[in-house]
Amino acid sequence: MRMYDLISKKRNGGALNKEEMTHLIEGYVKGEIPDYQMSAFLMAVYFQGMTKEETAIMTDLVARSGDVVDLSPIEGIKVDKHSTGGVGDKTTLIVAPLAAACGVKVAKMSGRGLGHTGGTVDKLESIPGMRVSIEREEFFEIVKKTGICVIGQSGNLTPADKKLYALRDVTATVESIPLIAVSIMGKKLAAGSDCILLDVKTGSGAFMNSVEDSLALAQEMVSIGESAGKKTVALITNMDIPLGNNIGNSLEVIEAVETLKNRGPEDLTNVCLELAANMLYLAGQGDMETCYGKVKKALESGAALQKFIEMVEAQGGDSSVIKDISKFEKASVVKEIISPYDGYITFMDTKECGIASCILGAGRETKEDSIDYSAGIVLKKKTGDRIEKGDVLAVMYGNKEEKMLPAEEQFLKALKVEGNKPETQKLIYARVTGDAVEWK
Repeated sequence: MRMYDLISKKRNGGALNKEEMTHLIEGYVKGEIPDYQMSAFLMAVYFQGMTKEETAIMTDLVARSGDVVDLSPIEGIKVDKHSTGGVGDKTTLIVAPLAAACGVKVAKMSGRGLGHTGGTVDKLESIPGMRVSIEREEFFEIVKKTGICVIGQSGNLTPADKKLYALRDVTATVESIPLIAVSIMGKKLAAGSDCILLDVKTGSGAFMNSVEDSLALAQEMVSIGESAGKKTVALITNMDIPLGNNIGNSLEVIEAVETLKNRGPEDLTNVCLELAANMLYLAGQGDMETCYGKVKKALESGAALQKFIEMVEAQGGDSSVIKDISKFEKASVVKEIISPYDGYITFMDTKECGIASCILGAGRETKEDSIDYSAGIVLKKKTGDRIEKGDVLAVMYGNKEEKMLPAEEQFLKALKVEGNKPETQKLIYARVTGDAVEWK
């Protein structure tokens, strides 16, 4: 079997069978297929797409290219949750404890941030002493004991995806719906949970800028999950506005804690309750109305906050900063962004807001960059708000005075201000199951 023929077949719109796809993925992982040929294949996929059968086969091969986690030693139904990434997206820190407080087992592997999007692992590491690199046996024991553990991806998990993503990143083939689906779902299947909840972001701060593309990606991933025997649901959520008010690692942990105390921003709270309710639904705890009632009770009673504290302590973190958020390390430089405008904020380019936070030190441009955990931005005004000249739009935090002006300029570029109040945007656009699309 020649790689040349597989490239040609896909270039001309053909579909690869299981034998051909196996040759492709296994050969690339072993180093038998060079980058230049795989690059040509990826570009052919970018233009021609893949069938549902091709996508399912490729995902399974990616999932099985390395270690596959067996979570069977942990009793109960394990539900994984994945977000396609965004700005201010600290939902895992809230949703996972909510679900665990209701009896759902959450054995989750999360990623780091890169570019304008934040990573759950980086946020957790802003908690002093918090361990996110944990051996599998201890990982299992923590989940058995507390019902929840969130760690970084470790070991030889999906090496095919690591190689393919690095290549896609430098060959302009990242924005391919089937390839994104393969990458996400390959990791989710390898992580071993029984059910998968997908939070598919849409808007200026997401990979998918339009609801139509987000729906296509959600349907592709749900189809893959269901075909692999995993009960899968996706929510399409708004990332045209940063979620909550805080952008940056410890700032987002602080906002997550406030939300778990039932005094968080309304948008963040509502999205998290919906996500957590869907995790309970996947775990078979009743219909959506029943599940929503359970997670709301877990929030209001303080049970979810206590579950988060248990997880932090089990992973070696200093829970005193969770119990008293004033103990988090503070940035040495604080600067307000003052409005030069009168009018209504009609649009916030969420990606630009994320970049402004990265300039302050909250993110990394390369995997080797270090993060300033105390850096970031707290929004005081968001889309739909009336502003006057002199109002405080946001507060910047960092430890480098010279970064304040460029970050402020970047942030102001993100805003569109007009005379008329914009229509209120939806937080959740749709819920996608294997059977239907429910528009909200």
